[in-house]
Parts: sequence; structure tokens; C-alpha cells
Amino acid sequence: MREQGLNGRQKAAILLVSLGLEVSAQILKHLGEDEIEQLTLELASVRKVSREEREAVLEEFHQMGRAQEYLAEGGIEYAREVLERALGTQKAFDILERLTSSLQVRPFDFIRKADPTQILNFIQNEHPQTIALVLAYLTPGQAAVILSDLPPNLQADVARRIALMERTSPDVIHEVERVLEQKLSSLMSQDYASAGGIEAVVQVLNSVDRATEKSILETLGVEDPELAEEIKKRMFVFEDIVKMDDRSVQRVLREIDISKDLPMALKVASEDVKAKIFKNMSKRAVENLKENIEYLGPVRLRDVEEAQQVIVNVIRRLEDEGEVITGRGGGDEIIV
Repeated sequence: MREQGLNGRQKAAILLVSLGLEVSAQILKHLGEDEIEQLTLELASVRKVSREEREAVLEEFHQMGRAQEYLAEGGIEYAREVLERALGTQKAFDILERLTSSLQVRPFDFIRKADPTQILNFIQNEHPQTIALVLAYLTPGQAAVILSDLPPNLQADVARRIALMERTSPDVIHEVERVLEQKLSSLMSQDYASAGGIEAVVQVLNSVDRATEKSILETLGVEDPELAEEIKKRMFVFEDIVKMDDRSVQRVLREIDISKDLPMALKVASEDVKAKIFKNMSKRAVENLKENIEYLGPVRLRDVEEAQQVIVNVIRRLEDEGEVITGRGGGDEIIV
């Protein structure tokens, strides 16, 4: 059977074809430009997929997904035991070998299961770079709580260090783990471990309260304006419109170009976003908007993203002016 000789991109293309246009479009949103281009070329070359090939790829995808869940739940040994009982020894070995060849057991496992307050007491007297390293490996929610409780003069420093962090030597990580926890799992790749980056600090800032976020961004704006601007661009994404209240959505619609930017932005938007927008427009305006979207025909993904960013920029400006509420942050925002 030809499935045995398919490479990763070919299997991904068959998977996308099998899942359908709407689901595939949502998946592509989470990929980088290079990955999208490679998959697009592969999709273009897909002619006819047999039922056997499609079922084999879907089954492999299902097995890999379940195996990753088992790994997350109980580690490698737990995953191996469950998979062996379900699929047999050889099949379990093959799946785990493929997963663990690229999977790295994330450092600081022991600390990610702890209460954020306990973690704060554990690391608050450490060097800011050490704090940044630990926060980069925590969940965004845990990191947000800890960052909010740090002294104000330390918050921006730690946030900046997370944003600028790219790759950390395994030796450094191991030493930090050794100091913070004597009994530590030794399963760690010899390759350099990636953590931090702008996306990491964006996730953290999206979870903190608005006062903390504003303080950190203002400080970064003075110390590193380019970094602060890049973080701001990623703080609120277009799909987050569904979290906004109706009044705020209506306020945004009065500020944007509903005949140009909005149709382009909604071209590949989720049904939830479209429903949120349509709900806050008149019946006639919705009909016109749907006609404009259909009239666009095929468009470049880059053009859609640019239109969405224009609208996001308007939302962030209105949020800064106190005109709208985006529905994110620490959850303690007072509405009067």
C-alpha cells in the first residue's frame, strides 16, 4: 500500500483533504508561512486519494494524538503501557519512537504542578534571568499570577528577559533545576531547548490584569520601543472579537471600513466571529457584508491578515481610550 511510502507533508495534505475546507482553513491559521507554502504545493499535487489511504492516514493521526495525550497524562512509561495493551508491543514502540524523536520532556515539570503562590515564594529572590527562565516554562496562567505579584520594578525586567530569550543551554537549565529542586527527572534532550520569546510574554500579558499589563508595556516602551510595539501587535488577535461585549463590537464597527477591511478580514474568519459581527449589524448591513465577502473571490492570506490587523489596531486604540472592553485580562475589571 502506497501509504507506507508517504512522507510527512504528503500525509498532512491527505489529512487536510480528508478533514474538509473549513477545518483545514482553521488548521492553516496556526502554521508559519513556510509551512503553509509547502503544504499548499503538496495539496496542489494531490490528485486522487483512495479510501484505504485516507483511512490509514486518519488512523495514524488518531493514534499519534492519543499517544501524545498519554504522554502528557502520565509520561513515557504510562503511554507505553497503555499503547501496548491497545495496539501491541511493536506498534506501541513505533508510535513512541516517532513521538519521542522530536519530543522533549519540558524542564521544571515538578514546579508546573505547584500553586503559583508557592512558586513565587520559591523563586522571588532569584536573579531576574532565573525568574524569567522558570516563567518561560510555566503555563501562561501560572506565569501571569507570578508576574503580577512581583515588585513593579522587577515586572518589566522579567517580561523583557522572557521576550528576548531564545535558546538556553541544557547545562544552564539543568543547573537551575538542580538548585530549585534536588529530586529532578533527568529526561532532557542534549539539543538546545527553546523557551521564551515574544509569543511567551504575549500569552503571559494576555492573562495579567490591565494595570500590570499597562505598567509593563509603558516601561518597555521607554527601554525598548521596538519590542514593546511588537508585543502590542500580538496582544489581541482578530479571533478574540468573540470575547467582546456587543456594545464594544458596535463601537468598533463605527470606526472601521465595513465595505473594504471588514469583508476581507472575515473572508477566512471562524463562524463564531462572523456570527458576533452579524449580530451587531442591521439585517440590510449584514446582507451587504455577505455580498461583499462573496464578491471578493479567492484572496491572498497575507491580504486577509493585513485587514484583520487594521481592525485589531482600531480595537486596541479604542481599548486604550476606554471606549471598548476586550474581555481579556485578570478578570477583575470593574464595569460601571
